[in-house]
Amino acid sequence: MTSPTTPDPMGEDGAEISDDGIFHFRLYVAGQTPKSLAAIRNLTLLCDAHLPGRHKIEVLDLAENPELAAQDQIIAIPTLVRSLPPPLKRMIGTLSDPDKFLIGLDYSRPTS
Repeated sequence: MTSPTTPDPMGEDGAEISDDGIFHFRLYVAGQTPKSLAAIRNLTLLCDAHLPGRHKIEVLDLAENPELAAQDQIIAIPTLVRSLPPPLKRMIGTLSDPDKFLIGLDYSRPTS
């Protein structure tokens, strides 16, 4: 959903990121429900704020393609899967708590 910029090979928290410098996210939703729409909106806002130009978001609608759930062993929705950088991370819910999102990513905010 965003265009990559020239990435730094290290994340702001010092962790190595993917070869192309981009955080890869797959968000599993079920149709246009309020929770699905909130998760999409929240993920976009969080990535734009904390990973500007360094993220790729793929939204997978299980209402249209239920077989996609097996790909990441999805048992609840909405579920976010971060495939890169390793290790694989999963978060369930609408991503409405920015601190939980950042903790789940092992992301350290830059200090001033």
